[in-house]
Amino acid sequence: MKNKPQARRIFSFVVDGKCEIWYLQMMRKNEKLLNINIRPELPQKKKLSDQFNMVTEFAEESEKVFWIIDFDNINKETREAKKGDKTALQQFKTFYNQTPDNVIIIINNPCLEFWFLLHHKQTSKYFASYADLEKELKKYLSDYQKTESYFKNSRRDIYQQLKPLLKTAIINSKSSDFDFNNVYKGLSEMYKIFDEFETIE
Repeated sequence: MKNKPQARRIFSFVVDGKCEIWYLQMMRKNEKLLNINIRPELPQKKKLSDQFNMVTEFAEESEKVFWIIDFDNINKETREAKKGDKTALQQFKTFYNQTPDNVIIIINNPCLEFWFLLHHKQTSKYFASYADLEKELKKYLSDYQKTESYFKNSRRDIYQQLKPLLKTAIINSKSSDFDFNNVYKGLSEMYKIFDEFETIE
C-alpha cells in the first residue's frame, strides 16, 4: 500500500514591505520547507485596515497566518495624528485584539532590520526608523542593501549570511516583549516564525 502524499500545509504571510518577502523566500529555499506554501509572493504596500482584512481572509484557509508589522510607520503616523483623531496605534490595538486564533502577529520595531541586528547583539535600543538603525547594523553587515539582488545573492543570500547566528538572534529577540504601554523600544518578534517551524534549528 502506497503512502499518501503529505498534505501541503498553507502558511500565509501578510507584510508591508518587500524585504520581508525576500527574507522569507530565502528561508524557505535554504531550509527546504517544500511542504509549506508561503504567500503572497509579491506584497503590496497597504493600509493597516487593508492588511487586517487580508489577515482575516487568509485565516479562513490557512493553518497559520503570520502578520509581520514594521512599527516605525505606526509610531510616525501616531505622532503626526491630529488631536481628536483615532491614531494608527489605537487602530492597530483594535485589530490586534480582534485577530483570529490562528493568526500570529509579529512586530518589528522599527523594522525587519532590527531582527538582523539581533543576530549580532542583544539590545532594546529604540531607533525611530531604518535610517537611524542603518549605521548600527552596518557595523556587522557593512555591505547591507535593501534590494532584491542583495537579499537573493546567488553566492551568499541574506538567510545564508545570518543562519550561523540564528540561535543567538532567537535568544536575543525573546528577551524583549512588545508592550502597548511602551512602544518606543527596539524589538523583533521574528522568533515566532521559527518556533512554528520545528525543522529549523
